[in-house]
Amino acid sequence: MNRDGVFYVGEALIGIGDEVAHIDLIIGHKNGPVGMAFTNALTNISSGHTPLLAVIRPNLAVKPSTIIIPKVTVKSLDDANKIFGPAQAAVAKAVADAVEEGIIPVDKCEDWVIIASVFVHPKAKDYRKIYQYNYGAAKLAIKRALQGYPNALKVLREKDRAIHPIMGFKIPRLWNPPYLQVALDIDSLEQVEKIIKELPVRERLIYEAGTPLIKAYGVYSVIDKIREYRKDAFIIADLKTMDVGRIEVKEAADATANAVCILGVASKATIERAIQEARKQGIYAVLDMMEVKNVRARLETLSVKPDIVVLHRSVDVEREIAERGLKSETEWGDIRGIKEEFKCKVAVAGGIIPETAVEALNGGADIIVVGRYIVRSHDPRRAAEQFLDQMPPDADTMRLILDEDEVIGE
Repeated sequence: MNRDGVFYVGEALIGIGDEVAHIDLIIGHKNGPVGMAFTNALTNISSGHTPLLAVIRPNLAVKPSTIIIPKVTVKSLDDANKIFGPAQAAVAKAVADAVEEGIIPVDKCEDWVIIASVFVHPKAKDYRKIYQYNYGAAKLAIKRALQGYPNALKVLREKDRAIHPIMGFKIPRLWNPPYLQVALDIDSLEQVEKIIKELPVRERLIYEAGTPLIKAYGVYSVIDKIREYRKDAFIIADLKTMDVGRIEVKEAADATANAVCILGVASKATIERAIQEARKQGIYAVLDMMEVKNVRARLETLSVKPDIVVLHRSVDVEREIAERGLKSETEWGDIRGIKEEFKCKVAVAGGIIPETAVEALNGGADIIVVGRYIVRSHDPRRAAEQFLDQMPPDADTMRLILDEDEVIGE
């Protein structure tokens, strides 16, 4: 691509309340695609979204030439005054100051043009705030555009941590193990409600909608009840899928589960179809290896791999061991080797108590699955904290919410 085809994209949101400013902009050469878009925008006037040049004052257009396109339909003279007044002046001043401060090279002022989409809420009233917020947003968007901020690595770091302010809830991802998974393997929604209210609100806590619960009430009712009290929770639907994998995974996704559990002893076709559907739906595929004698061999047969592998001994096996007075095994095999070879997270399950959880964590387990020790406890909160205390603090506890990694002095 020749020089005229290069363009830069920037975005910024600044302010609070109805006067909040959000600006998207493109900077590019007059002779390139941005110049063509600039000309089209200025000449193709649509009702309610009349573009206007950024001016310092009437008869003094800013350089680089900048066009402002309102994002919100202008329905009244009052709306027009906000755009043609403080918003227009703010963007123009931001561009001029960006040139003065060296953010925009002076020798590019006649070659480049800027297209800025500007948001002004119809309920905004304070002209000073409209000016100040739009000035800051425009200047920051210009700086980000020319610095290439954010880069791809920043996006990858933030994609599973951020909360969109208007959406109002977080889509949790398991980006920073280890985690405690509380298996709600009971058949009473009333009891589930009681337990959830008592559990600590922690980033490292996962909720498992247990199989007995789902069989009793259905996946939609169970997940809705959990979200009623923990809207940002990471919820695994333990469907123990054995057949019709795609259908069951889609049902769990439709119910807003973040992950669905498939049995490792199911057919290869069922497992692969279920994993493929989970990927399509954007949720985690969890493969429970209960009763699978050779975990590695099973995983090697699959053309698509699960996101999480559960090394699991069943409740009935645990009960039999206890009844026969045998020593309970606590070794789950080569956890780290499975993680590295199959690029997955590994969970361990089956009669885990705090002491055995330490062994699993030291062995590299990403998720500790605990049921009876917590849900049958007289103090579920304290029981859960016995496991959480063995894990690092929640990753975002000390994290600044601002973009603290933006370069200073550039």
